[in-house]
Parts: sequence; structure tokens; C-alpha cells
Amino acid sequence: MSNTIIVGSQWGDEGKGKIVDILTQNVDAVVRFQGGNNAGHTIVINGEKTVLHLIPSGIHNLDCQCIIGNGVVLDAEIFCEETELLKNKGLLDNPDRIKISDRCHLILPYHKKLDNLREDSMGQQKIGTTRRGIGPCYEDKVARRGIRAGELFYPNKLKEKLEQNLSIYNNYFSKLFNSEPISVNQIFDQLMTFAERIKPHITNTTDLIYDLTLNKSDIIFEGAQGNNLDVDHGTYPYVTSSNTIASNACTGSGIGPTQINDVYGICKSYCTRVGGGPFVTELTDDVGTYLQDKGHEFGATTGRPRRCGYIDLVSLRHSAAVNGLTGLIITKLDVLSGLKSIKVATAYQHQGNELKSVPSQINVLEECRPIYHELPCWDEDITKAKSLNDLPQACQDYLSYIENYLKIPIIMISVGPERGQDFWVKENS
Repeated sequence: MSNTIIVGSQWGDEGKGKIVDILTQNVDAVVRFQGGNNAGHTIVINGEKTVLHLIPSGIHNLDCQCIIGNGVVLDAEIFCEETELLKNKGLLDNPDRIKISDRCHLILPYHKKLDNLREDSMGQQKIGTTRRGIGPCYEDKVARRGIRAGELFYPNKLKEKLEQNLSIYNNYFSKLFNSEPISVNQIFDQLMTFAERIKPHITNTTDLIYDLTLNKSDIIFEGAQGNNLDVDHGTYPYVTSSNTIASNACTGSGIGPTQINDVYGICKSYCTRVGGGPFVTELTDDVGTYLQDKGHEFGATTGRPRRCGYIDLVSLRHSAAVNGLTGLIITKLDVLSGLKSIKVATAYQHQGNELKSVPSQINVLEECRPIYHELPCWDEDITKAKSLNDLPQACQDYLSYIENYLKIPIIMISVGPERGQDFWVKENS
């Protein structure tokens, strides 16, 4: 398999957790390279569900090294909760399997408080963040006042930085939001409690990954969220606070682009979105309700119901372009079974004009309406399919239409939530 980047091709929630779990059965390491515990990667094995927010989805494969890269923002409390959960499930007998970059920025209580106060103050204009402090933590990183994991080894210096940062944040809280300040001692004491459990995992992951590449190891780079939430290429400002696209795997892991062999885009057979922002193919009718109910479309991180709609090939083409996709993995194909027909957005209509690409201006995108191509659907249960030939002809035609439009091969298909309810179409590994 060599070195492969896995990205979400839509708005996240495409099933990256399941796919990474499958792919890491045959690799040496997996690296999370961006985002934080705003991600929710779900893995189902023998009916038992595990939801991971920070730790890479390869953790179920006991020979796989799991690395949290420098591009991730880390909530120490959530990390400790997840490692405890994994220990209780017998998946972390060797804690050395998890490594955290010493350059990884830490999410702190003042980040989470600011995130909540901002969302509450925006009323109908709120972005719909997960309120986990992700955005404010990335702001501190860019403002060069962030606190990184490696600083946990130097508590005196760390406390000085906390005092400096709180002088800024407490000013925000009191003057802008009329809210109570946060005590530096409270944050410091709590952080030091978590530090003793986190420090054994902290290392120079850039060197670790470089050594893996020198040894010709196979590595998966696991993205969070999806293309349409990328801070540069997504539906700005209704986006996350990091670059979710494939190129950030290099920046967020500390690896050169010449070391990457493939980029796989994970794509649902339909579309979903959580939170605010434009969604051209959104369905508010019975079909949308059918997809939401049958697909169990509720956020793994927030529990919020996901908005549902038909697949959007205009948006997927944009994803293919900015990520350089070499293969597409289709998930939740089984959810479409039973619909009378399937519509596929092939263009947008805006003020009488036909658009073949995603407009960058949010006001224009909000006014776009889908131009659909309609295809027949199928009634058969496909959850036991093990090859393309096991799928009904209408289902195969649907997949072929997507392939032909995007000019990208579909390499794998998932037909259910369980490990094993999937099969390779074209083996790129």
C-alpha cells in the first residue's frame, strides 16, 4: 500500500473511521494530521461500536503504530478518556503504540469557553461549531501564543504562558461577554494532572515518521472532517478551522510530498451535512427523512441530526481537484436500496446560468439550485455483497455514472457499518 492519504470528500461523516480500520490491517502506522476531538470516527466490529475523537482509527489493529501529528489540536482530558476506554476494551495493552507530536497544540479551558460564548452570541448567524475549542486553539497557534504538548515537560515556563494568555482571554470574557474570568491555578493544576498520563506518549513524531519511511514502512494518513469544511477550499465561513485536504497531511505530519503514493477520497453514496451553511442538494422531503432514518444520520461527536441530500458531483469534482484523488471509496451504498429513483447533481443553476464548478462566494452558493440527472434505483438488500457482480445492475450503473463523471476509479465499496461489509473493486494497494 505504501503511503496513502485518506480524506473525506464531502462534509465529513463519510465513514473514514471504518475505512481506516480496514486499511490499517495491512500497514505499519496511521497518522492523524489535523483537527481535534471535533472528529467522530466510528468503527463497528462484531456488533461492538467504538467512537474515536482523537486517537487514530487503526488502534484496533494491534500491530499498527498510532500517531497524533503536529497538525492536530489535542484536548488532554479527552485523550485520557479515550485511552482509558481503549484499555478497558483490551485494545491498549501496550501504551507505547500511541505517540503524540511534541509540536501538537493543546486545547485549554479558555478555548472552549470562548468557542461557546461566541456561538451563543451569534444567534441565527452561528457557524454550528462543535464547541470543543478547536477554532480558538488554532487561532492561538497562528497568533504564536499557543501552548504545545512538549511544554508539559517544563511546567514553570508553561504556567508563565498560561498567565500571559489568560490576561488576554479574561479581558475578552469580562469586557466582550460579561462573563467570569478563569483562574490560572485551576487550569494549571488540571493540566498537570493530565500531563502525567500524557507525557509518556509525547515524542518527536517527525523523526518517527521519517524513520518509518526510511524503513519502507506502509503508512496511512487519516484526515478528519471533509473537503467542504476546509478553511480555504470549503464553504467558507461555514468551515472548520484547519485544512482538511490531502496536502495538509504533509504539513500536519512532518512528511515531504514526495513520500506520498496515493490519495483516497471517502464518499457517501448520498450527501450529509451537520451545522449551518449552504447545501445545494439538501432534501427536506420524505426522501431526506428516509436517508436520515435508514442511514442513522446523527453526529458521532455532537449527536446532532445530519442534513441529508442527493450526491453532488459538482462538489465531488472540486474535491477531486484540490485533493488529487487517485481513488474513490463509496460508503453507505446500502442506504439507497428501496428508493424509487436516485438523483445526481451534475451542475448548479444560478440566476439563469448553469455552473459546472462550486462558486467561492457564499452568497452565490446559497442561491444555487441543483441540476439533476435521474437514475433508476434498486430494491434488493445489498448488505451481503462481496463483489461488484453481486450488486443489482441499477446499482452498478449508478456507480459507473459517478466514475465516468469524475474520471476517478471507484476502488472500494462499503455496504454496511460492520468490518467485512465491504469489498475492493479495483485493488490499488
